[in-house]
Amino acid sequence: MAVTINTKNGYVEIDNDVISTVVGASTTEIFGVVGMTSQRAVKDSFKVILRQENYSKGVVVSNDETGVIVDVYVVVSYGVKINEVAKNIQERVKFNLENQLGIVASTVNVFVQDVKVVSE
Repeated sequence: MAVTINTKNGYVEIDNDVISTVVGASTTEIFGVVGMTSQRAVKDSFKVILRQENYSKGVVVSNDETGVIVDVYVVVSYGVKINEVAKNIQERVKFNLENQLGIVASTVNVFVQDVKVVSE
């Protein structure tokens, strides 16, 4: 499923993989985020941190009448304030989707799948 934007010159269709890449890059920039993980972490193994080319496994994009809904599945670093990290993810994802793709995300849900102790 893709997001379609109606412009004065016609339609622009943005594939979910493009949205997932923007969301994944936005998420991994946030301090305290170790990486992204699959939405099916139990099935795919909790230990797998997704690389950039697999961000679509850790991002679910859906549409409803209010707009685009984005679900992000992340692994955070031990010792960070999880609610602040999640809030920063939500703000950055909304900002980057609107500025880079022209998509307004009505909801950004953050699912913390794991906490990792990161050694310096």
